[in-house]
Amino acid sequence: MHLQLGELPTVVVATADLAQEVFKTHDLLFLYRPQSQTTKIVCYDWNDLAFAPYGDYRRELRKICTLQLLSSKRVNLEVLSMIIGLEPKLEKLHRIHDKIFDDIIRENLENKGKFANERSSEFEEDLVEVLITLQEGTELQTQIAMDNIKAVIMDIFIAGTETSSSIVEWAMAEMMRNQRVLKEAQTEVRRAMQGKAAVDEAEIQELTYVKSVIKETPRLHPSLPLLLPRKCREACEISGYVIRKEPKDPKSWPDAESIVTERFDGISADFNGNNFEFIPFGAGRRICHGVSFGMANIELMLAHLLYCFDWELPYGIKSEELDMKESFGSTVRRQNDLYLIPTPYCPSLEK
Repeated sequence: MHLQLGELPTVVVATADLAQEVFKTHDLLFLYRPQSQTTKIVCYDWNDLAFAPYGDYRRELRKICTLQLLSSKRVNLEVLSMIIGLEPKLEKLHRIHDKIFDDIIRENLENKGKFANERSSEFEEDLVEVLITLQEGTELQTQIAMDNIKAVIMDIFIAGTETSSSIVEWAMAEMMRNQRVLKEAQTEVRRAMQGKAAVDEAEIQELTYVKSVIKETPRLHPSLPLLLPRKCREACEISGYVIRKEPKDPKSWPDAESIVTERFDGISADFNGNNFEFIPFGAGRRICHGVSFGMANIELMLAHLLYCFDWELPYGIKSEELDMKESFGSTVRRQNDLYLIPTPYCPSLEK
């Protein structure tokens, strides 16, 4: 589908076959992001991971994020809430969160010097400390400046909080509409935890049914339905259509509008961008590199909600009447907040 968004010609790829052509066959032609004044302001002159031009700097940054910042081990780090406004307010908001980032970095630098000799080797560096250490070291071929550090922090805060909370909320809403799915997911979590006080990350990998629920959720309600845009650096032909330089499919998913966790049984479909009918995190060389971090975050949150509480809809509301309207924007959230009645679960009472 071709759209003319102001002066920007835009082509929307909406089938698995076409996505494979873009993300695999012609991946090298679509490595770059379109640059705008909005992303220039928010992303510190495109120094973040999401909008950085493809090249040596981005490759270094991807390596840092994948190996040291966005591993599943870091899901318990505290996250700063960020508010992003529209373009007329971007400069003001940019100054606000730039000041916040300055304070975070300065505090880390002060603590690093003050407690350098007292820190035990068993303490793992947080996200900012890792970036500062790399900036001071000589391991990287590309020099990291303070704006680079701020841009990476911004990526993690914005991308990591909005999408995760949205997926968890939609997952709970879908399970409340389908009590069979809720019961099976809850039974699996509680059986795996065996009466423990809280969800243990070690058992998360055993929760195959919960993982299927999580896969179904972004299939039904993709947090970022259009992904991040890509720019075509050379004219090419895709499925008979000529793409100029710089300009829910029922065939893939039977019963596409229903949550059917069994559709993932016995198949290897995952979030890694190899199944082009299912790419909520993108695909190819510019796939979202926070997939492991984000999924560990979502799995832990959802497992805690299923383990620690029994859930009911507010009085008078039936499962089939639950409002599932979507609010469209850069991300897809529920139009109205989800209200549920939790009852604390006590494992000892079942013994």
